Amino acid sequence: MLRIHGSQIKEGRWRDDNYMQHLQAADAIIFGSPTYMGTVAAQFKAFADHSSEIWIQQAWKDKLAGGFTHGSALSGDKLNTLIYFSVLAAQQAMVWVNPGDIDCTARQSDDGVNRMGSYLGVMGQSPMDFERGPALHPGDRLSCERYGLRLAQWMERVQSLQVPC
Repeated sequence: MLRIHGSQIKEGRWRDDNYMQHLQAADAIIFGSPTYMGTVAAQFKAFADHSSEIWIQQAWKDKLAGGFTHGSALSGDKLNTLIYFSVLAAQQAMVWVNPGDIDCTARQSDDGVNRMGSYLGVMGQSPMDFERGPALHPGDRLSCERYGLRLAQWMERVQSLQVPC
């Protein structure tokens, strides 16, 4: 897991060549950011702007992609963050993988998987608690674990294809 830090932003621009080398070597990238004010955090936006250098080279073309977000509000416009991720992936010519889980109420399950009813990516929610900090809901954690497994399974499927260039 690679985290984007504010210290990677200098004079308003994100830059970390070592980080980008790790992403270039990856077969898949799952974008993640808290939802702030209806979209991705500023640090992620700076990273995404920097990825235009990758875009011009089409260096992430055909990598698998996905996304997750978390916030304190039940909605908080988290869908907008997931749409942002999917558009970024589309611009990079990546292949988007959705979570593939119907929500827990439709499955009549109490495990909390996809409790937010999100189908584009994984959404999580924790009430704001300034004294103890956020606590991740068990269903949100399970949703993320299942999503990671789904992406890994898709990676195996793609790698098993023998497609000539």
